[in-house]
Amino acid sequence: MPDLIAQGPTPNDRWRRPLPADGEPSVFVLGRTAQPWAVPWDDRISRQHAELKWYSGRLMILRLEHSRNPIFHRGLRKDEFELGMGDHFVIGQTTFSLVDQRVRVVAKSEIPPALTEQTYAPGRLRSVQYRDADRRIEVLSRLPEIISSSSGDEELYVRVVNLLMQGIPQATFVAIVSKHAQEPEPEPEKLPSIEMTPWTSQWPVGSETGIRVLHWDSRGLALRPFSPSAQLIHQAVGSSESVLHVWSRSLDRNTPLQYTQSENIDWAFCTPIASEATPGWAIYVAGDFSSMDASASRHATLMISDDLQDDIKFAELTATTVGTLRQTRLLQRRQDSLRPFFAPIVRKALLARDPEEILAPREAKVSVLFCDLRGFSRQSEESADKLLELLRRVSDALGVMTHQILQRNGVVGDFHGDAAMGFWGWPLEQSDSVQQAAAAALAIRAEFEQSAAIPHHPLAGFRAGLGIATGKAVAGRIGTVDQVKVTVFGPVVNLAARLESMTKQLHATILVDEVTADRIRREVSPSVARVRRVAKVLPIGMSTPLMVSELLPPETAVGNDLSDLDVALYEKALDSFQDGNWNEAFRLLHQVPAEDRVKDFLTVFIAQNGRVAPPDWNGTIRLPEK
Repeated sequence: MPDLIAQGPTPNDRWRRPLPADGEPSVFVLGRTAQPWAVPWDDRISRQHAELKWYSGRLMILRLEHSRNPIFHRGLRKDEFELGMGDHFVIGQTTFSLVDQRVRVVAKSEIPPALTEQTYAPGRLRSVQYRDADRRIEVLSRLPEIISSSSGDEELYVRVVNLLMQGIPQATFVAIVSKHAQEPEPEPEKLPSIEMTPWTSQWPVGSETGIRVLHWDSRGLALRPFSPSAQLIHQAVGSSESVLHVWSRSLDRNTPLQYTQSENIDWAFCTPIASEATPGWAIYVAGDFSSMDASASRHATLMISDDLQDDIKFAELTATTVGTLRQTRLLQRRQDSLRPFFAPIVRKALLARDPEEILAPREAKVSVLFCDLRGFSRQSEESADKLLELLRRVSDALGVMTHQILQRNGVVGDFHGDAAMGFWGWPLEQSDSVQQAAAAALAIRAEFEQSAAIPHHPLAGFRAGLGIATGKAVAGRIGTVDQVKVTVFGPVVNLAARLESMTKQLHATILVDEVTADRIRREVSPSVARVRRVAKVLPIGMSTPLMVSELLPPETAVGNDLSDLDVALYEKALDSFQDGNWNEAFRLLHQVPAEDRVKDFLTVFIAQNGRVAPPDWNGTIRLPEK
């Protein structure tokens, strides 16, 4: 596959990028900031300088109108031209060359045995002192930035190969290769050429050698092939050790050449990049003895320890750094992928303490909020032919609930159909758990009410019913040996769910239990939230009566229909009702604004019973249904 090579004024200013595979025309922009075809080292190149079109083996170059400097082709300024294979053009101080160098991984049967083979166990070269330590360290120091700033694997391959070319000046070819563990061992027949196409991901699948060349580069522009040894790569990756092969030729150039891999390769070594994030990856470096200073040696193979150990050590340090930093990025991506599964407060706790300790189930005092979506059944009937749109709207509605829970340091414990459950007080104790739960509930109510007033809003037609209860529960990692989730378990959870379901019967939006109501009265300013007692009820299936209260926004809140005087008037009516003075209660309830639907529950109950309390009246209303 043809490549475009950019070479700037220094050896460091370089890249080789494969052109897209043949097929549909491919148009891309070349410039100082035009990723991935960026040339950042040359300030004479505009941010977007030229448009390149690659089609059917032809590369067309068109200078963009806003580019500042000319393009030279064959010594002439040209704004539009076609580039042939082996040809080049120049912008500023950078030369761009079109080459077609082939890659073919060769099997064992095609390579005579190496005259010299040497393996290097991990750490063996640590004691070797670099003869040019300053230059090597300076090159290696750029690795963290190279890895962190790479937009993807393809860009990483290009940058690491460039760095290796700089760090190993006597290398003729450098590649990042990958061995596939489940590929069959190489066979002597049918060895296909591997065309490099990392930018289009069109790799040949099932190569008999089991090797893929992820990216490679070579010195110069000679159209000579690059033929990595599959045997060497398999041996290095399989043993997790650097392996060096030398195919000897005499330094006396009058002696016939017995074998070189590609008529220009005398030696090659392969260094595995061992980490979970780089499975089967390795660095492959090859060269010839003509690049070495062999004047003091009678035979090139005697120079291995002097001339190649530094290079192998450099490759090992590069491999270790790449593997470690890639592993760090992999762990970061895994952590990011888990982000939706854990609330921010849980992630914060996991960073500070042992995950097993944090997630282990334990008793905690929590405030639990249940929020159910109302209007779903009617909306589903009306949107029977638009189910995907309905799903999106329901997801938006659930998103309102979860956002407000998480925004106030809560944990989303579970979803129940079109309902969400959140809780506060775990994994860390929260002295303001009730305040946070109340704030979340009021914010959910406000957002649904505001959306309902906007025509064609995705949440229009939906309402929410909410229940909050406070008490002891078991929180943490709960489940079976097969599957677990972070949630909360206990009677307080059931109570919050029952309160949420009671909002339908009592015509309230948010109901809270006695513990929650008492704490709100003591700990929360009326300018933030208010509560009013609604009724003492005995829900079906429960044996203990429950005083339920309604959570209300502050008197000054937008859209609020009840003043503090209205709340006091309702509670006075409730006291008369519980004392059995139903006529007085009925009279007082009629003074509460008509917009208050909660008063309808008591008013209707009194009217249905003839405004007279029964002889055994104890102040408790038995609810007929859940």
